Amino acid sequence: MPAPSLSCYPSDVDDATGNLIAPILARRAKRGRPRRHTDRVIYNAILYVLRGGIPWWMLPDSFPDWRTVYSRFLRWADSGIWEALADTLRAELRIELGREPTPSAGIIDS
Repeated sequence: MPAPSLSCYPSDVDDATGNLIAPILARRAKRGRPRRHTDRVIYNAILYVLRGGIPWWMLPDSFPDWRTVYSRFLRWADSGIWEALADTLRAELRIELGREPTPSAGIIDS
């Protein structure tokens, strides 16, 4: 099955964001077989499911098998990749908005 192009769906990340998150997604164990699908293709598939609010098994055929996508999603969750992505993307957005990369105060509401 051919891999989808890098901007096939509206939920796909652009090249700038893809380059920003690539080093974080590349953190992986040095064991096991080589991966058939790039981290960016898997990331785009995960975004498609999460943004679309669809079940994993309804992932379009242009993406890798849903079991592959879901297992990578779980591995990234267990290894803290999602937190690292959120921190990196938040800091980048704050810089774009002319703010410091990390907030200096927080608001807690009950």
